[in-house]
Amino acid sequence: MALKDFRPMMERCSTCTHCKFIPFDKIKSIRFAENCPSIGYYNFNTYSARGRFQLAQSILDGRTDLNETVTETIHSCTSCGACDVTCKVCRYNLEPLEHNIELKAYAVENGKVLEGQKPVIENLKKENTMIPKAKKANRIDWAKDLNLKDLFKEKAEVCFFAGCKYSYDEKLQKIAQNTVKLLQSAGVDLGYLGAADNCCAGRAKQMGFFEEFDNSANNNIKAFQKSGVKTIVTPCSDCYHAFKRQYAKLGLEVEVLHIVEYVDKLIQEGKIKFTKSVPMTVTYHDPCHLGRLGEDYIPWEGKEKKILNQIHTWEPRRPRYNGAYGIYDAPRNILEAIPGLKLVEMERIREYSWCCGAGGGCNVSNPEFSQWTAGERVTEANATGADAMVTACPWCKDNFLDAVDENGNKIEVLDIIELVRQAM
Repeated sequence: MALKDFRPMMERCSTCTHCKFIPFDKIKSIRFAENCPSIGYYNFNTYSARGRFQLAQSILDGRTDLNETVTETIHSCTSCGACDVTCKVCRYNLEPLEHNIELKAYAVENGKVLEGQKPVIENLKKENTMIPKAKKANRIDWAKDLNLKDLFKEKAEVCFFAGCKYSYDEKLQKIAQNTVKLLQSAGVDLGYLGAADNCCAGRAKQMGFFEEFDNSANNNIKAFQKSGVKTIVTPCSDCYHAFKRQYAKLGLEVEVLHIVEYVDKLIQEGKIKFTKSVPMTVTYHDPCHLGRLGEDYIPWEGKEKKILNQIHTWEPRRPRYNGAYGIYDAPRNILEAIPGLKLVEMERIREYSWCCGAGGGCNVSNPEFSQWTAGERVTEANATGADAMVTACPWCKDNFLDAVDENGNKIEVLDIIELVRQAM
């Protein structure tokens, strides 16, 4: 859809404010009642989903120019989807997240981007990764000596796709290495794409760079097809969402599993057994791309329709992504299976989780906003009294590592695989 195709939604929005808060019956305290980082940080209506509908309408009507302030406003959205799922609590005919991303694409098409976005996209074009300064030639260095099968040379049951963050970030590479060792010790026949391994480019899509996403996605789909991949397992939530939702729209037809789904399955089958106690209290952070944005893609073609020229509907019935069917139970099953570990929950969880702040490329294009968002989550995590915050996404972990809460305190941040390895 082009931006102009969203005009009916722009006009239908009733300014109910659901896009600014978690559902009212889920609120446990006013301190942690907000759901949108952008409106929370800037405290101005234009930064909310409702405000973005109004902004887009004003742009289309020629009343607003794409000046510097407007451009920054458009791109200061983590594309976390929180506004989208809360909107759908009371509405069925609006798509705030799709609109917000399309608004970014409109700005990009008109040459309106932020300085921090440029090196990211340039490196995607040049080195097939959105990690600035990273080199394609070094992408699979992390996998050295792991005895992973090259799927272009021999077959394997599962394709392990580490993703850019685990491949290049030295702080996180060990997690990817330990994940591979964990699966191999459980008897999983594991391979990877070798030199054909490239960025999923899901972040490019959420930043509004549609052409760059399509190019990368189509190249990856061809690589998957050529190598005969049947099942992809990834520890990266961004990659998971890209493959599960975005690539599916382009024709990818393979099973896609996040590592927490696969490990949960192996635990239930008795192929992973815990022998050590991990005596600590943790709280779990639901990554946006694994949780509310982790639902299966459902193909749909249809059109808008009005009953008696008043009641809006879709013909045929349109899929409703409300975030409820994302991946929530698997990581909690893993944590609850670890001896000695106690899980305490934050106030905003599952589809109403607060974003880490790294989404939509905001960690590079608007780092101050991104770190404030991470700090809000650290404040919420510390309020539980937990010793550590656990997540299942490298972007989340990295953004939380340097974040401090409202009192200047940090919290230990762990990837769920780190705890699994401790318990074995």
